[in-house]
Amino acid sequence: MVLNDILEHKRQEVVELKSRFSLPALQQMAEREQGKIRSLQRALTGDRKLHLICELKKASPSEGLLRNPFEPKTLAQVFELAGASAISVLTEKRYFQGNPQTLAEIRPLTSIPLLRKDFIFDPYQVYETRVLGADAFLIIAMLVSKEQLQELLEIARKLNLEVLVEVHTKEELNRALEVGVQVIGINNRNLTTLEIDLAVSEQLIRFIPKNTIAVIESGIETPEEIQHFQSLGAHCFLVGTALMKSQNVKEKILELSGQKTKVN
Repeated sequence: MVLNDILEHKRQEVVELKSRFSLPALQQMAEREQGKIRSLQRALTGDRKLHLICELKKASPSEGLLRNPFEPKTLAQVFELAGASAISVLTEKRYFQGNPQTLAEIRPLTSIPLLRKDFIFDPYQVYETRVLGADAFLIIAMLVSKEQLQELLEIARKLNLEVLVEVHTKEELNRALEVGVQVIGINNRNLTTLEIDLAVSEQLIRFIPKNTIAVIESGIETPEEIQHFQSLGAHCFLVGTALMKSQNVKEKILELSGQKTKVN
């Protein structure tokens, strides 16, 4: 199973990182960070009717290489110029060909929030996220217990980081709401089978309170799909694959925003 392989590799990676740079040393670095945090929550609750989190994703386990050449600095600037509310950066190395240093590289070139997207389950990774220059990070609810989730959220609060908690089931959603999560991503992709079903968001969106930000993730490719979910009360969408496969990323963003006709 791909997910098990990813997690096993990630656990080994975290062990290696700890052996090279201790947790206490990383904590000190993270707590000394003085950079101003760009609020993801504020970015997703502005006056616009539509908020796109545009994702830098070179490859994926389900589809392999998505974009070649892959130029994060250029893409990040295109995202912002085209109206993205935030940028998601996949930092997992082996299966998504990501690079944690991409966060530091694109930060000076952008002014919108940067969301670190990875398989985060260990406190060490939260401190690392602050040092890398992200404003927020993703936690996949199925990977952590309620107690682990609370611990990671508490560390994030101390570091002024914001968190997007990703859910795929009603049980995961309930856990996220119970611990007070403010930004919830509904992932249409089943991480065990890698299959996408937009009905997941259709079913779960109704259970998210009005004062909680809902982000629709995975499988969004057309403005019609976005309009459908807007009619259900969703206004925030995380889009990666559709952008990475597009020959003209700016026009694809404008198309999804309803400002342009369809592009390849």
